[in-house]
Amino acid sequence: MIIREAVIADLEAITDIYNWAVENTTATFDITRQSLVERRKWFDAHKGVYPLTVAEYEGKVVAYCSLSRFREKEAYAKSVEISVYVGPVFHGKGIGTALLEDIVKRGRTLGHHVIIAGITAGNDISIKMHEKAGFKLCGCFNQVGYKFNEWQDCLFYELLLD
Repeated sequence: MIIREAVIADLEAITDIYNWAVENTTATFDITRQSLVERRKWFDAHKGVYPLTVAEYEGKVVAYCSLSRFREKEAYAKSVEISVYVGPVFHGKGIGTALLEDIVKRGRTLGHHVIIAGITAGNDISIKMHEKAGFKLCGCFNQVGYKFNEWQDCLFYELLLD
């Protein structure tokens, strides 16, 4: 497996991975599939201090990870939000953990202060992965998302980098 920075040629695979999560999980609160045009805008926002990486296995992108702007206001400039998505065939193989560890190192190198993870309650695999990497629970927003005919809680985890 290779972890590398994403390039535009990866966008279709990244979008497929994301859309599988949209349709099958509560990992994202999007409820409709995203088009390549929509995901291109997201992709283009990941430059410089907002890295986007992929895990490549046998020449195929099987997972991705990103750091995104946390909030728009200037005082939040050193705070970022993490996203990790792994294609369904590759769940449970340590790829998410490897991507998370890599992006944390990148976040430190880029001078970020804190990484925030919003994780839907019940996503125990993601919770354990983030806790293993040192993330600490810092809050819960109750019933903030409605997906699959149920209200979903969102847990917030943080990792202070310095």
